[in-house]
This record gives sequence, C-alpha cells and structure tokens, in this order.
Amino acid sequence: MGKQMGRRKGLDITGVLLLDKPVDLSSNHALQRARRAMDAKKAGHTGTLDPFATGLLVCCFGKATKICGPMLNVDKKYIATLQLGSETDSGDLTGAVVQEAAGFTGITAEQLNKVLPDFLGEIQQIPPMYSALKRDGRPLYEYARQGIELEREPRTITIYEINVLRVQPEMVELEVFCSKGTYIRTLAQDIGRALGCFAHLIALRRTAVGPFTIDDAIDLASLQSMESPVDTLRALDELPDGLVPLKLLQKEIL
Repeated sequence: MGKQMGRRKGLDITGVLLLDKPVDLSSNHALQRARRAMDAKKAGHTGTLDPFATGLLVCCFGKATKICGPMLNVDKKYIATLQLGSETDSGDLTGAVVQEAAGFTGITAEQLNKVLPDFLGEIQQIPPMYSALKRDGRPLYEYARQGIELEREPRTITIYEINVLRVQPEMVELEVFCSKGTYIRTLAQDIGRALGCFAHLIALRRTAVGPFTIDDAIDLASLQSMESPVDTLRALDELPDGLVPLKLLQKEIL
C-alpha cells in the first residue's frame, strides 16, 4: 500500500475578521466555518456568544490569535430583548419556564425607568448556572442539566449605560454597554424581578466588542460566497493603537 497522505492543514494567514454570527450557531461552529472559508490553519475568537444570540464575533487568524486573551477584557455592547411575565431556568428562551407572574398585564415606561438606575455603575452579579464557568473541572451548565444548582460567588461588573429602545406592555428592548464578565441573561432576570413580573431574554445581539462594531462586520453567508474571503481580514498594523502588543506588531511587519 502507498503511503497515506497527511491531512492538509490550511494556510498561514494572519489578521482579524469581524463576523456577524447568525442565530442557532455556536461561536465555535461559526469560527470554524469562517476558518474553512479562509482555508486558514489557525483561528480563535475573543469571546463567546450563546447559540441563540447574534452579532459581533471577533475572529483572529494566525499570529492575530495572540490578542484573543487580552480582548476578553474589553467592554461590550448588546441589544437585549426581554419578554416580561415569566422567568426561565436558563434566563433565555431556550430554557423551561420556572416562574410566572400571576395576573400580569404589562408594565409602563415609567415603571421601567424607575428600576433601571439601580443597575448602573458597579454592581454585584451572580453568574447563571447555565454558563461555561467551571467547578471541579466541569462547566456549570453540566450540573444545571442534571438539575443540580450550586452556590456561586457574586462578581463585580460595571454597567456603563442602559438605553431604552422600545417598551411594550410585555416586552422591552434595551441597549446595554457593559464591562467584561457581564451576563445579559442574568441582568434581564434581575430587571424582571425588580419590576415584580419576572423576565427572560428572547433575543440578544452583540453590537460592539472593544473598538470594533457590528457596522463593520460581514455575515457568514456572504463570507462563504466570496471568491477571496481573505480580503476581509484586517492586518495587525491596521488595528487600533494599543490593541496589539508592540513586539508582536513589529515581528509581524518585519
């Protein structure tokens, strides 16, 4: 028998892609599809989005993967749509309803505006059980799926802004500008409790990650249909000042 051919590993390309992740696709699956479209050897992203969420996924290729770690610490913006009147075990539309507000008929903009200031600035937030945070080497969501709830230490996060985009009696849409480590599902849940009617997320869209915005992103279908998707990459020397370590930038340019 002839020698078996090795698996092709892809091209050594370096750069950053701003991808608009579609709904019902995990961040890793979206990244891998983008990597295949690029025929890239090495890829990573700078922060996970839940499968039901859409929006900005910063994908890094080649040497640019070295900025993935530092980019986890940047601020982010989201547009969150909250369904009022019920709470789910996951905090979003993928979970099972665990609490409902009896006789709930809706809220007013005045009621919403009265509770939102309590969530601005530095606040304490308890991470949800349906999260990738680990306990004894296992992600919390594995415990949650078995019906196990563990105590979680509250974490300090910062909510810089909450802007009301739309208010209906049983649904509100908010723009949230927040620090790293913020769980928008938990924020929605806490706002619902403050309103006295419960709430869960039915849509979430990330619109900014650090200096990058969704306005400059490309959707996955368009990327996959391009003849030369590599043209969408941003070179390291084109990224905002301070985002890339100087030594890495100099090495790449040279």
